[in-house]
Amino acid sequence: MDNNGNSHIDWDIDDSDVRDGDNFACLRKVAEQGDIDAQYELGNCYYNGNGVSEDKAEAVKWYRQAAEQGNAEAQYRLGNCYYNGNGVDEDKAEAVKWYRQAAEQGYATGQCFLGVCYDRGEGAKKDYTEAAKWYHKAAAQGDARGQFLLGRCYYSGAGVNKCYKKAIKWYRKAAEQGNVKAQYKLGWCYCYGEGVYKDKAEAVKWWRKAAEQGDSMAKWHLKSLHEA
Repeated sequence: MDNNGNSHIDWDIDDSDVRDGDNFACLRKVAEQGDIDAQYELGNCYYNGNGVSEDKAEAVKWYRQAAEQGNAEAQYRLGNCYYNGNGVDEDKAEAVKWYRQAAEQGYATGQCFLGVCYDRGEGAKKDYTEAAKWYHKAAAQGDARGQFLLGRCYYSGAGVNKCYKKAIKWYRKAAEQGNVKAQYKLGWCYCYGEGVYKDKAEAVKWWRKAAEQGDSMAKWHLKSLHEA
């Protein structure tokens, strides 16, 4: 699942400045001495091939060491590797295990994707109420994906009481952060008067923002309005 709620879970990773061999060797030495942050950053380096040849299995090794010491980001990354089968055999239940550990430490992205797993019934029994709970925790911390997904719950009534006004609230928060799917849905709600008064100009505004990010449905709606 990407930044806008698509199915593949894989995010860009911030790398340490390890562009030369000396820096990488130093980072590895510190990681081998048990430093949790160095272990996490070393995992990032192997995952992205930054300062070393890309090696997802080696990335998993270092993420695991940091994760087992309680690093929430490493727990999330390790969960991500299990979810997608990067460097390890795909194992959704193991992904849920690590997402949960990150989520319980308050890591918003882990909370969001623990919710995704409950939403889809992947690695855990499908539970829309539990999904909405974790989306809400992520959304409350400002996570745009969590805000969009929580808005979707309120729009459809999945795990919460259906409420278009609350859907609009969370779609707007996500849309203002640039979430393309939220921008599209907000445009839809304005066009058809769901949770807000109909406002074609406002619909166009949000569809245009989504279209500028490449959303094909937003482009289609803009074209249809122009031709109407």
